[in-house]
Amino acid sequence: MEIKKNEAIIEALLFTMGDSVELSRLAATIGHDEETTRKIVHNLMDKYAVEERGIQIIELENSFQMCTKKEMYEYLIKLAAQPKKQVLTDVLLETLSIIAYKQPVTKMEVEKIRGVKSDHAVNKLVEYNLVCELGRKDAPGRPLLFGTTEEFLRCFGVQSIDDLPSLSQDKIEEFKSEAEQEAQLKLQV
Repeated sequence: MEIKKNEAIIEALLFTMGDSVELSRLAATIGHDEETTRKIVHNLMDKYAVEERGIQIIELENSFQMCTKKEMYEYLIKLAAQPKKQVLTDVLLETLSIIAYKQPVTKMEVEKIRGVKSDHAVNKLVEYNLVCELGRKDAPGRPLLFGTTEEFLRCFGVQSIDDLPSLSQDKIEEFKSEAEQEAQLKLQV
């Protein structure tokens, strides 16, 4: 029973560390001498080989490291080549909508509307190619201007910014009222 537990601990350590771990550190962690620890690790290595697993433990001088078997590389490449699906959080959607409706707009103008710093959100939207720099505003400090991209139009299924839904005056008043109520709640807290 103790051997299985020690194997599990070593497995977890090697997986979590990612890099090689010295035999002495593994031994100290599981509370055994180096020779016993080496036997436990080699036993694990044999199990991985017999069970035809996708991972292996390799020995590097007096250290061990968990890594992918070379036979699995083609599958890793296939996975890495697949496009990542980006998820837009509420913060990103809020920031994107402000940029879409107010463009060209500076980060400071976005922050004034949102009431919080927006550096991370704007940077993420630029990274996702939904927003881009349009130039600089002719104002002190010459702040960057941001606007939406063709990718934004493609993702949201509109041909141009003019096709974005417009807000009725009633909706605008409703949003203002909600924002004022939220501001009052924050002041009371």
